[in-house]
Amino acid sequence: MEIFLQYDLPSILLGTFAALACGLLGNFLVLRRQALMGDTISHVVLPGIVVGFLVSHNTSSLPMMLGAGAAAVVSVMLIELIRRLGNIESGAAMGVVFTTMFALGVVLLEQTGAAGVHLDVEHALYGNLESALWLEATSLNDLLDWHKLMLLPDEVKQLFVVTLLILIVIVVFYKEFKLTSFDPLLATTLGFSPKIMSLLLIVMVAVAAVAAFTAVGSILVIAMFICPAATARMLTDKLSTQLFISGVVSLLSGVGGYILAAFGPLWLGYDFSVSAAGMIAVTAGALQVLAMLFAPRYGILTRRWQQKHSALAN
Repeated sequence: MEIFLQYDLPSILLGTFAALACGLLGNFLVLRRQALMGDTISHVVLPGIVVGFLVSHNTSSLPMMLGAGAAAVVSVMLIELIRRLGNIESGAAMGVVFTTMFALGVVLLEQTGAAGVHLDVEHALYGNLESALWLEATSLNDLLDWHKLMLLPDEVKQLFVVTLLILIVIVVFYKEFKLTSFDPLLATTLGFSPKIMSLLLIVMVAVAAVAAFTAVGSILVIAMFICPAATARMLTDKLSTQLFISGVVSLLSGVGGYILAAFGPLWLGYDFSVSAAGMIAVTAGALQVLAMLFAPRYGILTRRWQQKHSALAN
């Protein structure tokens, strides 16, 4: 149990908080047909993180968070500028910006001293979940000890705060997000500004992506912005239920993905583990595939069975 608390629990918490923070916001991105926005922000923060390190000369979370936040703001401005001046569709503008910014981040990583301090392209893609350690933990009682909890890795505490903040914002502005996502004209008539709510959503997406990026990498961030929401969308037409289901899918992906990554190969007789972030993303994708096949109303196999049953009945 001591080994689990010290080595596995921090990584599980890190992956789960990242999945939950991104998964909840993904519902509104999917409903607004802006799923690519999460992909964009998860890529564009890389050059900001590298610049944050180069300026501060350490891997402290705050400088890299500030650099990533600045990069996210610049990217949003560039997307809007390209969209207006080039008169092109917003998805194309996002594609131009996120590929360029991510490529710039890769170049900076390779051409500066950043790659020598565990900040490299591999960590940018897969994160560094396995390095989260809580060596002060010795028993389950430490989970109820405030002083011991404060010794958890900074990334875990940071993502917990971000996830809690996102939950609070969604609860407080649930009606506004719902109206502006489904019927912007009605929201405007009732006095709710769709532009302000869109800006608030983008800010929260940027905060979640930045907070999760350095710990879990861009692959997991991208997957969690889309998969839990898309899975939940297949299972219900009610937004509140969709949010709940996406949260459950995020938790299952975070916990189940880490367990499969850390212990799955051992159960099969191998003496190695696989990338935790990658397996969490795979688990989220597998849950989405199951929903696409077997969802009660929208599942492919379910609909075919219903059509066949209806044809036989007639």
